[in-house]
Order: sequence, then structure tokens, then C-alpha cells
Amino acid sequence: MNGMFTGRSTDGEPTAGGAEPEPETGTGTGTEPGQEGTAPPRRAPGRRRSRTVLVAAAFVLVTAVAVVGALGLGGGDEGPAAPPRAGSAVAVTRTTLVERTKVEGTLGYGAEIPLPVKATGTVTWLPEAGTTAERGDTLLRVDDRPVVLLYGPLPMYRELGMTAGPTTAPEPGANGDTDPGGGAGTGKGSGTGTAPPPTAPPAPAPPQPLRGMDVLQFESNLAALGYEGFTVDERFTTGTERAVKRWQKALGLPETGRIALGDVVYASGRVRLGRAGVRLGAAAGDNALTYTGTTRKVLVDASAQEASWAVRGTDVTVGLPDGSPVKGTVASVGRQATSPEGDGGGSGGPPTVPVTITVPDQRALGRLESGPVTVEYVGRKREKVLAVPVAALVALAEGGHGLETEDGRFVTARTGLFADGMVEVSGPALREGLKVRIPQ
Repeated sequence: MNGMFTGRSTDGEPTAGGAEPEPETGTGTGTEPGQEGTAPPRRAPGRRRSRTVLVAAAFVLVTAVAVVGALGLGGGDEGPAAPPRAGSAVAVTRTTLVERTKVEGTLGYGAEIPLPVKATGTVTWLPEAGTTAERGDTLLRVDDRPVVLLYGPLPMYRELGMTAGPTTAPEPGANGDTDPGGGAGTGKGSGTGTAPPPTAPPAPAPPQPLRGMDVLQFESNLAALGYEGFTVDERFTTGTERAVKRWQKALGLPETGRIALGDVVYASGRVRLGRAGVRLGAAAGDNALTYTGTTRKVLVDASAQEASWAVRGTDVTVGLPDGSPVKGTVASVGRQATSPEGDGGGSGGPPTVPVTITVPDQRALGRLESGPVTVEYVGRKREKVLAVPVAALVALAEGGHGLETEDGRFVTARTGLFADGMVEVSGPALREGLKVRIPQ
């Protein structure tokens, strides 16, 4: 076969026997063995794939190096620069951080205490729960007699009034015997045998004043109610007796001038009457009526392990159900820890201690008388420390935390106190005013 022949390799490219092919002179092409100008050796089929793999490997390597630089690997406080990422910049500030903790509490008037009612008889009138009683008010009626509230620390333990004095023996001759030795009268040796007249009974002594601190306490109340004519001291005199009669007349009682054991009940001040322990018609007793103070307070069952904040005089903030804050003060802390109610000590619940918090500004509580509240107290406090928003912290690959500067560098940051969305930070590369980014 005459003419030009062009061979192709297995990958489709033309082959030549050296320089460009020249027109054939009539002899056969170099396809036969031993012919000059044979085709050059063909390329290996995997050469193009190898080149693709090398390019991909180089890309992965560059990417890994960039990531390592961005995460601050290398053990230094400051990593290599990297392109800054999007996000807002904030300055490292020097400030005071205060850790605040909230616990649950209950607003109310405190635990109800039984009134020491010592009157005996049938309860004929009871007040409405929630009524406020003050000095001179009637707490309840027993056998239709009022039981009156007075102020004082001593309980009523005896009847008050004038006491009877000792009897006086008759003086000699009081029976009319003017001459016991003879003469008029029996006439010693007269022989008449008449019997002497009977001896007169001893004359009663005038009543004597009752003395004691309970008398002073009662007279102080009587004077506070506006009654006069006696001296406020430890002696229940006739002047006190006359004032008592006037008081009894005002109460609609018989004017005896004496105060029976169950006529009054003492309390430290104004009281808020609670639920009655008996019904009308029942017998009176110590459980007939309960009371609380008239000042609203907050009770907290604080964890015994975390009650170091509960110190008398500590200022706290009480959060009301409507969200408004009110200032409070720790008034008392219980000395005995108890297990949670219903726990029985078997479930391992943490023991608690009762903490009472007073609210000086009662008007700030509004009309709320009871309900759940929160109590916020100050825990730890760090003054004049470097701080940034918590959102500015980033996790470093080698562990710990860091901050990203405006130029894309990452610096190590040791964290301290977290409070109010801020965190205390420290480190050799950190200074006040340094701009750091908050990642988006």
C-alpha cells in the first residue's frame, strides 16, 4: 500500500519517526521490524492521575497549616497572624466582678404561734383570720368575757389584786375585863361563879399591796391605755385597784378591781391573728388561737453546705413575683439543720437551715402578703481585674481558652471568676484596652 501512514499511540496522540514525516518514495512505512523511524515509546496510562493526586495533597497540606496557625498551635502565648474573621470587636476592660447567686424563698408573716390563752370555759366569739390586734383589743371571748391583748414579755401566771393582810389578835381587856386580878368583872374570889364573856374575834387587817414584776408590766399597760390615779411600779395598790375597776366598766365586766388569770394575754407587740384551733362552742385552751407578727418577711431553706452567705446583717435582694427587686437583710439563721420535708433522711437529700430575711420597706411589697420569691446574694467578688464578655472566649486546640485579636492572632487567656456575662481573664499578652473579637 503506497501513501503516508500516521500511527497513533494508545492514548490517541500521533506518533512520528523522529522529525516531521516526509512523503514516502515508494517503500513501506516503518511499521515493520527493523525499519528506521519507529514510533517513540508510549506514555504510561497513570501519569495524569498521579499529577492530580499530587495537586490535591498539596491543597490539603496548605489548608492544615492555615488551620494550625489560626488555632494558635505551637505552645506560645501568641500565634501567627491569620486573616481576621467576621465579628464585633470589644476592648479588654479592668473592672470589679461580683458573683451573684439566687435561691428560692417564701414571703409571708412567719410561722403561726399558739396564743397562751389561759381562760377556761366555752369559746363564744372568734376573730377573722388575718385581723391585726393591738394593745387593749379583744382577742376572743370565753363565756362571753373578753380576753384582752396586752404587751410584755412575762406571761400571765397569777391573779392580780390587793392581797388580804394578816389577822390581828385582840388586845388585853378587849372583852371588857378591866381588872383581870379582881374587883369589877369576874370578882376574883367573889364566889358568884359567873363565866367570863366570850372573847371578840381578831380584827381583820387592811389589804396589802401585791408586789412583783408582773404588776409593773400590767400597770405599764394600764397607763398606756389612758388610765391614771396610781404609780407605775411593782406595787398593786388601792390606786391601781380603782383604775382596774374603771377599765372593767369600759369592757362591760363586773367591777371587781382584780384581774383573773385568763383575762389578759401578753405578746411582744401588735399581732396578726391566724387560724383558730377551735370552733365556737368548744372549750378554750392554749390552741384556741394562733398569731404571727404584723411584718412581712422572707423565709429561705438554705442548703447547709452553701449557707456561708447567711450571716446576720447581710444585705440581699428579694425578687417579687412581678419581677421587681426589694432590699432585704438577713435577720436570723437557724442553728439546727434538718432534712427536706418528707425525705425521712433516707434519700440523701441535702440538709437545710432556716434563714429569715426582713424587708425594711414594707410599702415596697405592695399588697402582696404571701407567695414565692427569689433571694439574690453576693458570693465571691474580684476587684480591678481584666475582663471580657464570655462570648469572646474561644477554645484552643491544645486545650484551654484564648482570645482572637483584631489582626487575627490568637492569645492565651486564663479564666477566673464568671459573673454577669463577663469573665475574668489573665495572660502575658493581655492588657487593658486590647481589642478582641467576639466570633459570629
